Amino acid sequence: MTAYDRSLFWFRRDLRDEDNAGLHYALTSSRQVYCAFVFDREILDALPFRADRRVEFIRESLAELRRRLQSLGGEVVVLHGRAREAIPALAERLAVGAVFANEDYEPAAVARDAAVEAALAAAGRGLHLAKDQAVFAKDEVLTQSGGRFVVFTPYKRAWLAKADDYYLKAYPVAKYAARLAKPPFPAPMPSLADLGFESTNLVHLPVPAGMSGARRLFTDFVARMDDYKSARDFPAVKGVSYLSAHNRFGTISVRELARTARSARSEGADSWLSELIWRDFYFQILWHHPHAATGAFRPAYDAIDWPGREEHFAAWCEARTGFPLVDAAMRQINATGWMHNRLRMVVASFLVKDLLLDWRRGEKYFADHLLDFDLAANNGGWQWAASTGCDAQPYFRIFNPVSQSERFDPGGKFIRRYLPELARVPDRWIHAPWTMPPLEQQAHGCVIGRDYPEPVVEHSAQRERALSLFKGVRA
Repeated sequence: MTAYDRSLFWFRRDLRDEDNAGLHYALTSSRQVYCAFVFDREILDALPFRADRRVEFIRESLAELRRRLQSLGGEVVVLHGRAREAIPALAERLAVGAVFANEDYEPAAVARDAAVEAALAAAGRGLHLAKDQAVFAKDEVLTQSGGRFVVFTPYKRAWLAKADDYYLKAYPVAKYAARLAKPPFPAPMPSLADLGFESTNLVHLPVPAGMSGARRLFTDFVARMDDYKSARDFPAVKGVSYLSAHNRFGTISVRELARTARSARSEGADSWLSELIWRDFYFQILWHHPHAATGAFRPAYDAIDWPGREEHFAAWCEARTGFPLVDAAMRQINATGWMHNRLRMVVASFLVKDLLLDWRRGEKYFADHLLDFDLAANNGGWQWAASTGCDAQPYFRIFNPVSQSERFDPGGKFIRRYLPELARVPDRWIHAPWTMPPLEQQAHGCVIGRDYPEPVVEHSAQRERALSLFKGVRA
């Protein structure tokens, strides 16, 4: 017996009609289910650029989702407004008994959902949230004494011990698709221009949108998953999954990813599964410690008076620090909206511990530019690099940008891809071109200070300054 005659499912960061927990619950609890998505002005109006890859990625993914639901007899009502007002108003217009959605753990989303729940309750309707973007969330993985984990390794052990077939099962949608309903009014899809945005270079990225894009990438990755551990740290190698944006917007189910990795039983698959567990870890950290969204997880580190120079921040953003691996990585994010994970650690360490700038400035730059931006993961990663987080890199471990370059881009292939001005520099100098003798600079068409910048800082000296900063706080 169904609980509701009609209900509304609200798509958010779960743009798929396969293995969708909230949509499954809506369909199994209702005779008819309408579907909606809101381009939330509270989010969109705050974006710094009108050409934003994320908005275009969402719209392309949503267009595919609409076509799929239309083929099943349903539709997606696409709205542009404040979600906290638009969803209760649509629920009233459609005369539904309840609204279903999947949980979101970011502080702003939690506040939005509380406002929607209150508005719905005032009209006699309920809001039902399901867990979908994580395998485990909130208090599902606890210490033996019932406490919350703040260190990843023991959290991972507990996660793996709990993640049986029940928690990784799929939530079918297709078998209940006859309950999908079309609204009794037109539901056109707004264009990018209607939303106030411009087209980007999304079509040129190696991250195709939608469920079909996620499926292509995942199929390709499964064939090389066993090599993930040995290949993942080399930015010039096709070693990672490229699924981060799809995880962010839910165009593929994390349960399916975890099931596949667990069943592969290889060192590479185990290593990739760890990355999925990191996602859950950071979700629960942000849920239990929302102060980390704006400040250091360890508040004592908020006392650091960062002495870095404004012109150095500009050099970091504009890929002209004089350190090739750092600059190539920043060219990558500026050109594509994506950055290799190893390089995210390198440029974050460089900003904080070489340039001595507040980690929150780098975190915001990533938030503004990354296609796969996810508050929990971005915040957790930056606090790890800055040694201010829950499971931080020890403050005295500071990435050397030259040795990182020599180790993870030994032939300079990645550097040359994004820094063509260094294309003719021999391998022996590609990682530290300022060490190249003047005659060699002339011979290879790369005069330091003219064709490529001199280093903005001296790493060993800045390393000592960073250590002093952190020691001062710890003292």
